[in-house]
Amino acid sequence: MSKQPRAGREEILECQVMWEPDSKKNTQMDRFRAAVGAASGLALENYDDLYHWSVESYPDFWAEFWKFSGIVFSRMYDEVVDTSKGIADVPEWFKGSRLNYAENLLRHKENDRVALYAAREGREEIVKVTFEELRQQVALFAAAMRKMGVKQGDRVVGYLPNGVHAVEAMLAAASIGAIWSSTSPDFGVNGVLDRFSQIQPKLIFSVEAVVYNGKEYSHMDKLQQVVKGLPDLKKVVLIPYIASKEKIDISKIPNSVFLDDFLATGKGAQAPQLEFEQLPFSHPLFIMFSSGTTGAPKCMVHSAGGTLIQHLKEHVLHGNMGSGDILLYYTTVGWMMWNWMVSALATGAAVVLYDGSPLVPTPNVLWDLVDRIGITVLGTGAKWLAVLEEKQLKPVETHSLQTLHTILSTGSPLKAESYDYVYKCIKGSVLLGSISGGTDIISCFMGQNFSVPVYRGEIQARNLGMAVEAWNEEGQAVWGESGELVCTKPIPCQPTHFWNDENGTKYRKAYFSRFPGVWVHGDFCRINPKTGGISMLGRSDGTLNPNGVRFGSSEIYNIVEAFEEVADSLCVPQYNKDGEERVLLFLKMASGHSFGPELVKSICNAIRVGLSARHVPSLILETKGIPYTLNGKKVEVAVKQIIAGKDVEHRGAFSNPEALDLYRDIPELQDF
Repeated sequence: MSKQPRAGREEILECQVMWEPDSKKNTQMDRFRAAVGAASGLALENYDDLYHWSVESYPDFWAEFWKFSGIVFSRMYDEVVDTSKGIADVPEWFKGSRLNYAENLLRHKENDRVALYAAREGREEIVKVTFEELRQQVALFAAAMRKMGVKQGDRVVGYLPNGVHAVEAMLAAASIGAIWSSTSPDFGVNGVLDRFSQIQPKLIFSVEAVVYNGKEYSHMDKLQQVVKGLPDLKKVVLIPYIASKEKIDISKIPNSVFLDDFLATGKGAQAPQLEFEQLPFSHPLFIMFSSGTTGAPKCMVHSAGGTLIQHLKEHVLHGNMGSGDILLYYTTVGWMMWNWMVSALATGAAVVLYDGSPLVPTPNVLWDLVDRIGITVLGTGAKWLAVLEEKQLKPVETHSLQTLHTILSTGSPLKAESYDYVYKCIKGSVLLGSISGGTDIISCFMGQNFSVPVYRGEIQARNLGMAVEAWNEEGQAVWGESGELVCTKPIPCQPTHFWNDENGTKYRKAYFSRFPGVWVHGDFCRINPKTGGISMLGRSDGTLNPNGVRFGSSEIYNIVEAFEEVADSLCVPQYNKDGEERVLLFLKMASGHSFGPELVKSICNAIRVGLSARHVPSLILETKGIPYTLNGKKVEVAVKQIIAGKDVEHRGAFSNPEALDLYRDIPELQDF
């Protein structure tokens, strides 16, 4: 681990401080630092000292945090991790231990304390579920799952909105040792089948309709097609969400049953008892999906223990969260932030599930919830804050926001101007935590931190145990300049493997082909040697990530190239100076067909239906040629560089290098 050069206090003053830690030093991070100091005899003066110790002595760090977090387990581990193995070896963590993820989330016994609040667009009512009620419901779901034959390692999936049933079904699956995966109703049939068909689920939960942006969308046709494409399904559980059960016809969906009938199968003479299978730390918990840049999305398998301990670290130490907190992260069940948010139950905090548009019926909908429920931590995407700023909303004048102590932002880089907006127009005393990580680690490399200042335009710090650096082309750490985000040491939250990747070839190619033995994440970043803060500078690979919706170009190609008018297409991101991203789609027309607004409209509609509204490119333009490599691969990264005004040096790798010049100085791209 190469240490960054430390800077003097006078240099730090150049960066504008927006928020400072409480001088009393009584956060959980401070308590943990003191506990580590006492146990190890080290003088850890500040976060910087603690961070460097945590990556240099990472087995000791994780052992200390296991103790500090109070993880519930039935068998203690024999070894934290084998230090002779590097991150590319995917070492096994906490070997010998036995635990259950769901048990850790449901361990809080204050029965009448609220665990979940559920709010929906256009509905005044807020549903409350206590920890005791949640345990009872999870027991019912699990009993019904067991009755139909769900066992350890089976896949259970949700095609669901962000509501109580998604949490109940996920926790029930986890209690049995089944593997959970989920996607949201805005995904089209292709998008869902690209993911779920690879993992052959036994059971799917879905709804009949959803409401978004003031409009109702029936889900039944999509569900029917999805079920048809999943031959291994034993049961389809339909949850009446908008309409009553009597008004929904499920006769066309094979093996389908309404939720209450499904749950009734698990009820015996008495209410079922909640049982938690005791499983290895590395037992699979979630399958998350990559964006599908070069084909079908990769299926990342995340372990129960790795997910749990990493999320606890982020919530407890970095977020200073506990049983007095109420967290709302604006997310769908298809984004890793949903899994991250639900894990907060393990701290005793309550979680708010919001389903709908964050701008309907008014752009104040989330601020209204903060005041109504007493939310303490609000998470969102950087784009939403920018939209509020454009609309000149000033919650500081219209809302109390008294309980709110943290605003989190992720999905895309948070502009420096958004820091100004939050502190001036929302709340001056809030910790604004820009956080960054990814689906690949189901968590964060860097993020919010109650023990260091917030500097304008920067993520506060690298997170404990995450040996993150920015590397140049030669594989050397660089400070204060742009580099490839890498992680040099093992972390418990890396995927244990990819599904259907028997010899690990896809896994190694995904993270370790650029710098052998070192995790390359696919982001550019800059680490400020003066503050320790980080600026994210966009993707370094062909993945698209507009407004935090991460997907690959191949998902677009699958739809666009089915049009007879289109001979070929190229989908690339463009970044502006603030790091915001938009997606561009270039079409090469088939012989005898011409480019025009009708075709653009049809393509946008097909992408919206097949994938989601958020996959629709910002701009669709015609091109006369698309560059390919000598071995026949479409070249996105080179075009992305040219659009950004950079030169492409290795033109010899292309079969048609002249096509690159078609993307230089395109007038329609100059005003972004």
